[in-house]
Order: sequence, then structure tokens, then C-alpha cells
Amino acid sequence: MSLTDRAREAITARLRHLQTVRDRVTIDSDTHPSSPALYSDALRRRLAEDPNYFHGRPISGDELLRDMDHSGVDMALCWQNPAVTTYVNDQHENFAILRAVNAGIAELARQHPTRVIPAGWTDPKALGEEGAADMVRICVEEWGFPVVKLNPAQNEYPIDSPVVVHMVDRIVALGAIPAFHFGADTEFTPAEGLRAVAMRHPDWPVIGIHMGGGGPAFVAAESLYLAARTLGLTCPNIFFIESAKRDTHIESDLITYRAAGLPFAHNIAVGSDAPYGRVSWNFGGYRAMFGRLRDGATHGDPRLADKPGLFDEAAVQDFMGRNMADLIIRADQGLLSRS
Repeated sequence: MSLTDRAREAITARLRHLQTVRDRVTIDSDTHPSSPALYSDALRRRLAEDPNYFHGRPISGDELLRDMDHSGVDMALCWQNPAVTTYVNDQHENFAILRAVNAGIAELARQHPTRVIPAGWTDPKALGEEGAADMVRICVEEWGFPVVKLNPAQNEYPIDSPVVVHMVDRIVALGAIPAFHFGADTEFTPAEGLRAVAMRHPDWPVIGIHMGGGGPAFVAAESLYLAARTLGLTCPNIFFIESAKRDTHIESDLITYRAAGLPFAHNIAVGSDAPYGRVSWNFGGYRAMFGRLRDGATHGDPRLADKPGLFDEAAVQDFMGRNMADLIIRADQGLLSRS
């Protein structure tokens, strides 16, 4: 692997910063800012004419940073918003479209290196296998992204299909971390599919965003919520991001993994899924939830009955920032060591 000078400098600076702040940083681990310059004419019209459009309604990097400031959030893991990215019937043009939005994330991180953790996005269906693999290379080698995401649900391909396995191998070979939308909103991301991907490289982390949530109806999602909770306890290299998921299940996940001890208690982080969720709403809720758990309000949960100190300050810091910081630190060290 050959990192550009710009990528190496960005990785080195980010690594140094995260190592310094890991014990106090608050990180929103799932955000989708967009560059307004890349909005389509149709999206601009809709934003101007439809005040009730919120599902996928974009936020700019500046808007995200303001929300973070209002919410006491120091940093955010950022990837593109697929609702803003409109593909066409041409893989080469789709490559240019996705490169532009990934470049927007890289630029946001360049402008705000202590606030933004950039993550890339690739799509083997829209770009073709060769184009998707090259997008991975660009994200890692040219921009220094520690994470590259695929969205089998939005882009409609099975999470454990051969082309996805190729992308995972490519991402890991470069030292970055593969990430997946992992939710019950489509049939493309079952628990056994994420398991197959994770076991491809059992000693390297794989991120499952939403931990079985991601937009389905609550009752329909119940089975994957439970399967995801069990899956992570049998595959210790799966790192989950809690977002776009019913709050009671998020709490139950955190209790389960904290009670399970290490490494599982270090395998979950929290996020907002902005703009699909509000940073302020989510982080206000997380703080209130952790405060209640720390004060011993268990609602009769037997997992907490004999563990009054389970959610001490160190545990809360793990979930609110340190777990994600350490994951990115590991990736950054991997990127530098393999270059």
C-alpha cells in the first residue's frame, strides 16, 4: 500500500489527537453530512417546496458541527448520505458521483481534523466490482479514511455475496475497517450474513451499523435485534454502532455487553444517524439513560441485580467515545504500519 503524503499526515494527526482525548471525548459514531454543492436540482426543489420532507433531508457539515456543539459532542464519524447521491445507468459516471461525495467527506475532515473522523463508501452494484475496489483504494490511500462502508440494504445486494467478500478483503488488506449497514429494513443483511463476513477475518474488526435496526417497524425488527445481540457475543471482532434503533433495545444491548465483560463491553458505540436522527435528541437520551443506569434504576432487570457499579464513569465513557476512539486508533495504526 502506498499512502499519499496528504493521507499520511491526516492519519498521523488523527491518531495523535485520538490518543490524547480518548478518555474524555464524546463521539457520534454514525452521521451523514453532505456538501450542498452536490445537491441535485430535484433535491433543491424539494427542500425549498416541502417543509415536511425529513427522511434523508440532508444536513451540511457546518450544520452537523453546530448540532454537535449544541449537544456536547466533540467528534463524529462521517460518511456520505445515500439519499443525496443519485446514481445513473452508467458505472463510470456513478464512480465519479460517488468519488465526489467521498471527496466532500475528506474535505470536511481536512477543515475540521479534530471534529470529523472521515469514513468512505463504496458500492459494487452501482460502480461494478472493479470500480468499487478502486474506490476503496482511493478512500484509503489518497484520503486516509480508516473505515470504508457498504450498504447492502440501500444498494440492494446480499451482505455476504462474493463481490462483497472481495471488497472486505480489499479493505482489510489496506489496513482499514469494513463497515456495513446492518438492519432489519431489508432481507439483504441477515445475522448469518454478517457472521460470514466477520469470520472472513476473525482477528480484524468489522462494524455493524444499527445493530439490527436501521428503519424497520419495531415489531418486524425484534427478531434481528435479538439475533444481533447474540451474534456479537459469538463473534468478538464485530463492533456495533447503536443508532436508528428502539431505545429500550439499545439499553438492553448495552447492559448485555457490559455484563458480558471484555472484549464485548468495548465492542459498542453510540450514534445518531444524523440527519435521519437528531444529534441533540439522541445524545440527550444517551446521557439520561446512562445516568439512570449509573444511579441503579434497573426496572427489575436481573442482569443488574447484583452489579450496582456496572455503569460507572469508565463504562459510560467507553460507550460514549472511548470505544470508537480506540477502534479508529487501531485502524490508523494499521494504515501506517502497512504503508
